Amino acid sequence: MTLAQFKISLKETLPPDKINALLLSLWYDSKGNWNRAHETAQDITGRDGSWIHAYLHRKEGDLSNASYWYSIAGKPIPSSSLEEEWENILKALIGRA
Repeated sequence: MTLAQFKISLKETLPPDKINALLLSLWYDSKGNWNRAHETAQDITGRDGSWIHAYLHRKEGDLSNASYWYSIAGKPIPSSSLEEEWENILKALIGRA
């Protein structure tokens, strides 16, 4: 899936078939469903899942929890906007898909 295809999918009511859990979490977050995004992220192991988990807690305003997950992800706490971070995560993940 390309970046453009993913962004087009955000106009739909259901996520695309066969996207991985990382992209699924970002998809739900973009659709305003933080809870579903968080539930999905909680089940992802590895640094990428921890990065999304950190981003979601930063978005929630729980900076202590976010800081923990950024450390697990091996990422600094960003000074960018949430929108920029979401875009950076998406670009990193799509680039590996």
